[in-house]
Amino acid sequence: MIPARFAPILFGFLLSGLMSFIVTGVATLRALGLAPDFIHAWLGAWGFGWPVAFVVVLGVAPLVRWMVAKLTVAPGEVARD
Repeated sequence: MIPARFAPILFGFLLSGLMSFIVTGVATLRALGLAPDFIHAWLGAWGFGWPVAFVVVLGVAPLVRWMVAKLTVAPGEVARD
């Protein structure tokens, strides 16, 4: 098992992997259609895109957490403008 202190990194790794898998699949399908080499092209795009997505997810996560905190209120709290 992985220690809990690595949970944010593991979350980013899994999220970026799944999201880049789906997005590169859709983009490859849009670009090539169901061509004979579709799977090969998709996996190539995914292999290139996943590391990029992982770094981006880890980099923007603090900004997104801050934005979510500014846009939400906890139960029982009064929204402040």
